[in-house]
Amino acid sequence: MFSLEGRTALVTGTRTGIGRAIAVGLAKAGADVVLHGRNDDLGEVEAEVRKAGREAWRWILDLSDVARLPQAVEELLSRHRVDILVNNAGIIHRAPAVEHSYTDWRAVLDVDLDAVFLLSQAIGRPMLERGSGKIIMIASMLSFQGGINVPGYTAAKHAVAGLTRALACEWAASGVQVNAIAPGYIATDNTGALRDDPDREPAIRARIPAGRWGTPEDLVGASVFLASDASDYVNGHLLAVDGGWLAR
Repeated sequence: MFSLEGRTALVTGTRTGIGRAIAVGLAKAGADVVLHGRNDDLGEVEAEVRKAGREAWRWILDLSDVARLPQAVEELLSRHRVDILVNNAGIIHRAPAVEHSYTDWRAVLDVDLDAVFLLSQAIGRPMLERGSGKIIMIASMLSFQGGINVPGYTAAKHAVAGLTRALACEWAASGVQVNAIAPGYIATDNTGALRDDPDREPAIRARIPAGRWGTPEDLVGASVFLASDASDYVNGHLLAVDGGWLAR
């Protein structure tokens, strides 16, 4: 039920952190993996996927170039059938709202929202034609909450939650499941500034019932579940993997 044998996954943002862990986790569950990165520095994660006995291919693309995305996806799909899409790549800019420049706002929404929609649309189309497919969004605790000093990121992640539900409503009857994982506070490059903050780090950790920051590997099980036949009747769901953060 949880096997991904015979399927190909595209995971965006696989060089480090959550994307890397998910790509390797899907490979260990049986999937071949298209590894996306903005730069061609994916050698380590490619080696991990191949060590798991699966095929790995690199797809190098700057997702902020949203005008180029549809053609780039068309070229990719001419080479690979994509059965599983994981929209993981994202950026964040931290600044108080009154100082948050429109340039930074637009940069975050280009990658964290516009690219997510365009990838889901382009890769979802052949999934709908086949009558099967899995799309997994990476949402956030800030899909539920407001956060501090990250207005662009919060807006994008709220929108990703809505997009997940909107696509699920349209596509579930055609055999395509669209769901999201909302990671809690995970130790990655994106949260480095928080973990280095002597005031906010202990305050965040104190609220997590599990008593620790999460690791990228904590998200692998949820990813395999949502990518597999085990989730065929799960549609439009935001699965929090947060150590209990939202429960407190």
